[in-house]
Amino acid sequence: MTVDHIRYDLLAQEALRSVVRRVLTDVAKTGLPGDHHFFISFDTRAPGVRLSQRMLEKYPEEMTIVLQHQFWDLIVTETSFEVGLSFGGIPERLLVPFTALKGFFDPAVKFGLQFETLTADADGEETDDAPLETPVSANGAASNAPTPLKPAPGAASEPALASAASAAEGAEKPAGGAQVVQLDVFRNKK
Repeated sequence: MTVDHIRYDLLAQEALRSVVRRVLTDVAKTGLPGDHHFFISFDTRAPGVRLSQRMLEKYPEEMTIVLQHQFWDLIVTETSFEVGLSFGGIPERLLVPFTALKGFFDPAVKFGLQFETLTADADGEETDDAPLETPVSANGAASNAPTPLKPAPGAASEPALASAASAAEGAEKPAGGAQVVQLDVFRNKK
């Protein structure tokens, strides 16, 4: 088997992360246009992620935030974004490096991106190590998100996007706070 010394997989992931960076930069300057809003999942254990101890204890591996009605002070740099959100009525400030992203979804137009989290196993092989969690809203109630779909390699991801849209539309929205859900539809089960 031929070894990919160029690492096209990493270059593609970097290019997709730049799409999210560009979108968030535009939103930071002009606000959310139309009905656009974003579900952004990230690895809470990734280097550079900054969130309160309370949130880290509640979401020790993965967290999904929603940028829609109640967020403030969005700051975007080349390497990360920082945003203020309310969780259960308590304001929090998050800093998320783009390298920590696991998923980005805009339900208004059914557009989504999934990012790979790759680590080397004992044999030096790269594997996807992120475990799946039960979807949860900001008030701690379980969500009825659909079972994730695993498309065949190279297959179009439209069914996963449709499932993510259903999860986004059916997710519980707590009063007075930002919605937080784990969107398992961005993850591939093995």
